[in-house]
Amino acid sequence: MAEIEVNAAASRNRPELFELARETFGAMPEWDETRVVDALRRDLVFVARERERLVGYLAMRSEPETMLIEQLLVAECAEPEHVGRRLIGHAEGFAIREHARSLRILVEQSNRPARNLYREIGFVPVEDEVLELVLPQPAG
Repeated sequence: MAEIEVNAAASRNRPELFELARETFGAMPEWDETRVVDALRRDLVFVARERERLVGYLAMRSEPETMLIEQLLVAECAEPEHVGRRLIGHAEGFAIREHARSLRILVEQSNRPARNLYREIGFVPVEDEVLELVLPQPAG
């Protein structure tokens, strides 16, 4: 298994990220082009690459006392669990550095594989389509 590198996305990455999202989810009834474009423009986006090849991205935004992951996408050609865990780990570290109390993730009820992965990592349901991971806080 090749090493996955995760870095902040640059604005020049947006077309490539949008294309990955469209290729992966464009045929699904829930596909919302506007939602993807808005997240890529507004949110903090991290990209995952394996040997320079884009294999996924995560888009998140800051809310009071929490960071919310709005989109987590892994390319079909990649190992979803490995790339997903790597992106979430990166987001968790970022959220801790930003002093967030929790990391939340939006996920459709029907997306069982993703929900199972998030539960394995430690996320718990707090709303129908929102799971939360309480983050460690500095002693104090």
